[in-house]
Amino acid sequence: MSKSSLSGPLSSPVFRLLWLGGVISNLGTMVQTVGAGWLMATIASSNDMVAFVQAATTLPIMLFSIPSGAIADSYERRRVLLVAQVFMMAVAIGLAAVAVAGHVTPWLLLALTFLLGCGTALHTPAWQASVGDIGPRDQIAGAVTLNSMGLNMTRSVGPALGGFIVAAAGAAAAFAFNALSFVPMVFALLKMPAAQPKALLPRENLSRAVWAGLRYVSMSPDLMIVILRGFAFGVSAVAILALLPLVARDLLDGSALVFGVLLGAFGIGAILGGLANGWLRARLSSEAVVRLAFIGMGLAACLVGISRSVWLTSLVLLPAGASWVLALSLFNVVVQLSTPRWVVGRVLSIYQTAIFGGMTAGGWIWGALSQGFDVPTALYAASAASVAGAAIGLRFRLPALSAQNLDPLNQFQEPPTQLDIQPRSGPIFILIEYDIDQADVPAFLAVMTDRRRIRIRDGARHWVLLRDVENPNLWKEAYHVPTWADYLRHNQRRTRMDADVTDRLVALNRRGEKPHVRRMIERETVPQTDDMMMKPFQDLH
Repeated sequence: MSKSSLSGPLSSPVFRLLWLGGVISNLGTMVQTVGAGWLMATIASSNDMVAFVQAATTLPIMLFSIPSGAIADSYERRRVLLVAQVFMMAVAIGLAAVAVAGHVTPWLLLALTFLLGCGTALHTPAWQASVGDIGPRDQIAGAVTLNSMGLNMTRSVGPALGGFIVAAAGAAAAFAFNALSFVPMVFALLKMPAAQPKALLPRENLSRAVWAGLRYVSMSPDLMIVILRGFAFGVSAVAILALLPLVARDLLDGSALVFGVLLGAFGIGAILGGLANGWLRARLSSEAVVRLAFIGMGLAACLVGISRSVWLTSLVLLPAGASWVLALSLFNVVVQLSTPRWVVGRVLSIYQTAIFGGMTAGGWIWGALSQGFDVPTALYAASAASVAGAAIGLRFRLPALSAQNLDPLNQFQEPPTQLDIQPRSGPIFILIEYDIDQADVPAFLAVMTDRRRIRIRDGARHWVLLRDVENPNLWKEAYHVPTWADYLRHNQRRTRMDADVTDRLVALNRRGEKPHVRRMIERETVPQTDDMMMKPFQDLH
């Protein structure tokens, strides 16, 4: 990653302020991770409870990220971020207070860790979507890399600092440090101006917004591949982080300070991976970089299971950290560059759900294996899973980074109507007529395959393509939307990249004219079935 590509996002005062607040908040999170992991290792009677700390952090992200993404797309993102930060600060204060009082139990620690994860689930989609809002689209890769580097700078400093705090003052001090770390981010958000423009249409309700995001991803093959690969990476790669407290305690006979040193080595490796990110992307395909990351994590997991030396394990964790950031930052960039802004919060949340869902599953799997067998066996199994994750690319290859123009097309204008049509009026039935020469039918059907995917992706329901049996040149594209507002929203979602499909259809239409569009509202004229069945019996009386 070149210096200029990183300096672009930093030239924005808003981004600098939020980035610094995020770095400090992440530092507190790293200290919290050390405190929670080590406290659980000292108060729990089984190894799997230690791995469950990681699962308790990632499970709420898996469960709540998708509705959080819908919230990020529907509400002012600054306010969403403020609510999430204040909530996490309150939970961190409560955890610190309980720890000071000496009343922490394994299950209470898991419960409060789960609540912190809920705050993270609400925060992350809004924060990641805001990255693309602050600067131009060509700065997204640099902004994502800076976020990754900021996170991993805290990974290199935070764990060692956390280990020192836990060793010197106990886990309660680590939890208190985390509570204080939210203050700079809250201050930055309060100083940040509200930037999201007012919506011209009524806000989608939460359930419809969630389904719109799921539908968009399901109709986007490239995004589905990224999400699949991200899930596979989460399952296998999390083993090292989930089992690291046990590695420090059981394999290296270390203390909380050793645990912090190991996490610090992982963080330093992640920083090195962030610095090498641009260089590798310029020379290797996206798929090659991701396979390298999978194999790097697999080799590291195997060697960590073999090593009994703190220094050797720390050395092995350097490429593990680099592999971690290479894969996750690349997944994130591909998702952001493949998604228009109207749905980016939801798509990022679905991707995040896959990543953290994989981490949650991996945390449980590797924790159970370490409990049923031992820590090295769990790490060897994770190593094999990483190699299998790399092999998935033979069938599901990661899409290349491309400069897709996903800006709104902004060519649609609300058509005048002779009826009193309100935003909630509906259902709306759309009929589009095409006049296609017989020789152009194969090309027309090929374009219509793309048209169907775009229509359904952007909200159309019950899409069909009809051909007139009396006039074979006449074709009709038909679909429904629930309301007039949904119809307007559907057309406003079209991007500049989609314009080519429309242009090809116009060219195929006879005389090169735009297809004729009919917009109709459904009206029920036939009685309900029960009413029809009752009338003959009523007439008998």
